[in-house]
Amino acid sequence: MSSDSKSARSQSRPVITTVLIANRGAIARRIVRACNELGLASVVVFSPADAGAPYLEEASQAYPLTGLRPVESYLDQEQLLQIAQQSGADAVHPGYGFLSENPVFARKVMDAGMVFIGPDPVWLERMGDKVNARRLMAEQGMTTFEGSGLITDIDSAKQAAEQIGFPLVVKPSGGGGGMGMQVVQNVDGLEVALAQAKAVADAAFGNADLYLERWIEKPRHIEYQILADEQGNAMQLYERECSVQRRHQKLIEESPAPGIDAALLGRQAELGASICASLGYNNLGTLETLYNEGETGFLEMNTRIQVEHGVTEEVTGIDLVQQQILLAGGEALPKPVPMVGHAIEVRVYAEDAQTLMPSTGVLGVFQPPSLHGVRIETGYQQGQEVSPYYDALLAKVIAKGNTRAQAIGRVTVALQAFNIQGVQTNVALLVRVLQDSEFLAGNVDTGIVERILLASRKVTAL
Repeated sequence: MSSDSKSARSQSRPVITTVLIANRGAIARRIVRACNELGLASVVVFSPADAGAPYLEEASQAYPLTGLRPVESYLDQEQLLQIAQQSGADAVHPGYGFLSENPVFARKVMDAGMVFIGPDPVWLERMGDKVNARRLMAEQGMTTFEGSGLITDIDSAKQAAEQIGFPLVVKPSGGGGGMGMQVVQNVDGLEVALAQAKAVADAAFGNADLYLERWIEKPRHIEYQILADEQGNAMQLYERECSVQRRHQKLIEESPAPGIDAALLGRQAELGASICASLGYNNLGTLETLYNEGETGFLEMNTRIQVEHGVTEEVTGIDLVQQQILLAGGEALPKPVPMVGHAIEVRVYAEDAQTLMPSTGVLGVFQPPSLHGVRIETGYQQGQEVSPYYDALLAKVIAKGNTRAQAIGRVTVALQAFNIQGVQTNVALLVRVLQDSEFLAGNVDTGIVERILLASRKVTAL
């Protein structure tokens, strides 16, 4: 982005006084809190399924959406923009998921004379395409594991596979969150994997583009938090360990990452910040990487707040959601801070313990614990319905300790004290992972949950 375009945008930016939150659940409530603490008015929207959410009373204004399904509610751009204008909002915060990384929506917000609380739409486009993002970051000196360009047909896939080697993974270029990924062990399975990945990518993201990447069996998933301002400066806020996953979805995150050389992590984080500064990236972003036996490889950049942002907030003392708003308003970066202590987050989902499918119903009892060193982020309250229309995340339980062991102990006690009735949850699985000897030793990788589940099934079968 040129300095001229930065200057023009800065001059035309309105002062932020009222923020429309184009999202729901825990992140909507989190943004309301940030707005309240900054002295800003907040406007929330809600579908009929979220009519009982606690943040409707905590916000300055609340407006109903007409539909239940995401496409009729939180993905309805025109409806959201109409409410923004009706409410007098001068800024829109997209949260995570939904429209948070949609460049078309971001431009519509800006064209309507409002501030989009996120990076310039050009970065949503550049980083939204995983193939282009990998190429761009590799050109700037960040390592990537072996991969291909866009796959156009089975012949180009076979040629790329010969260079990468098996096993490999087929990935959608325009999506994330593990959706559509297909692991391929040999060339015989390539064509079927391409067809399956293409179908999922087209349905989930409206973009059927695919690429290939080297498959690493048991990597660590490490991400780096970046802040960047409108003046061309960027800083890093250390790493988050996100390896504890199930079906490519994160379950437990922590900071700092256990058992990896801190100097290596520091170099990677500083490199990421330096690249963002040199490219002119603005606002908040997260660089996601894989770590394997001393090697690191860039995966993608998320141009939005992460679900697990609270982990970084706890070890730095910096409110990332407030920083998003302040940076979007033209403020400079905060002062660098040291990492202090250890923080860990677990994601409590409404799901059936046997089938691992979402569990729906009315929260007859929903009593989060109130404990020292523990923070609960949720968009639910007792008596509210958990519907089938949206993500099954009930709450995030975040614990801070002087040591990793203390943080683990606190989050475990909090989970065991969390009284939830009316839906099934994954609390038992989370506690099992937290008490696992491998996890306690810091020997984590993306396959740890499956190993724990497999060991549990073997014991049950005896």
